[in-house]
Amino acid sequence: MQQTPSQLITPVTVFGDLAFVSGQLPREDGVLKYRGKVGGEISVEEAQHAAALSAKACLDALSLALSGLDRIAQIVKITGFVASEAEFTGQGAVIDGASRVLIDTLGERGKHARSAIGVQQLPHGAAVEIEMIVGLK
Repeated sequence: MQQTPSQLITPVTVFGDLAFVSGQLPREDGVLKYRGKVGGEISVEEAQHAAALSAKACLDALSLALSGLDRIAQIVKITGFVASEAEFTGQGAVIDGASRVLIDTLGERGKHARSAIGVQQLPHGAAVEIEMIVGLK
């Protein structure tokens, strides 16, 4: 029997005192909001909003898995993937949108290490994807 994608992954896996959040795309009300490449049809400002939506989706997934955000001790690391035109080099500025959401929401617990990576393509043509590692209380 072939497994569906929802049977192959989970949005959050808790292992010991860490939670690993699967990559989240920039969705509003379940609909992918930003498709395309940054530096082309997607502006840096739009991509920052996409990163913010993706970070919010990560927090929503954590909240559901942990029955709220109180168990979060620290956002340890986020990885931001940016679908980029070949010459675009502002991936860090794009992922700033996600970092702001985490710090605004969690204060000191939201400060984190991060990577911002330019990629050729993301699932469903999304402009941004965010994943994270979270330390738990």
